[in-house]
Amino acid sequence: MRILFLSHGGGPLPLLGDSEHTELVKHLRRMTKKISKPSAILVISAHWEAATPTITTNPNPTLIYDYYGFPDAAYTIQYPCPGEPALARQIKAALVDAGFNTQLDEERGLDHGVFIPVKIMYPGADIPCVQLSLLKSLDPAEHLRMGRALASLKYDNLLVIGSGFSFHNMQAFFAQDTEQTKKMNEQFEAWLIDTCATGSIDEVERARRLENWAQAPYAKYCHPREEHLLPLLVCYGLASRACEEYTALSIIGKKASLYLW
Repeated sequence: MRILFLSHGGGPLPLLGDSEHTELVKHLRRMTKKISKPSAILVISAHWEAATPTITTNPNPTLIYDYYGFPDAAYTIQYPCPGEPALARQIKAALVDAGFNTQLDEERGLDHGVFIPVKIMYPGADIPCVQLSLLKSLDPAEHLRMGRALASLKYDNLLVIGSGFSFHNMQAFFAQDTEQTKKMNEQFEAWLIDTCATGSIDEVERARRLENWAQAPYAKYCHPREEHLLPLLVCYGLASRACEEYTALSIIGKKASLYLW
């Protein structure tokens, strides 16, 4: 099992040739050369919240164009990957065993937190994809616990992707940068990289830091609402160790990071 948290960028822009996503696109394509082609992909996207953990079981998922104000090409993107109901049922069983009231969703398609990065990485659309929701509670401890529950999965060559953004302040993306805003972005990123990548931190402390992420430097500036950070907590809960590799990028003029276990 490989685990990847990625900052997925702004809506469909990575697939539309946007210059502020060039680093991200190049890195995701390079990533596919570092890891073996997966037999299935499980994505925890920032763009789906449910009262209880919910998993897609649609064998032929459609796409949800859950963004607005983009060129027409953004609404004709196709990614006809299959679903994997058997994997979805395994995920449900793992979560139920951990005490979660868990649901299956036979109708829901894949949102852009899934199909944008996965299409960049695996354009052939030949790998089954399953999506797992976040919790509406946005409780960091519960998302860590969800990740730990997934550690019991027995599925050969599974790739788990947490699709969010290590910086996600929508107003800041459209505002003029200042020395102070750069400092706030950079200091939170430095804290996050240190937390996820430093091998000398024991796992109790690493989990404590992530559960209490709002105490990090300028955390609430970088994440006024934390849904784009929570996929990282699920990834860490699953891995429960320091990442093997991290990458710092510039996306839409902001420092952002990706983590691989």
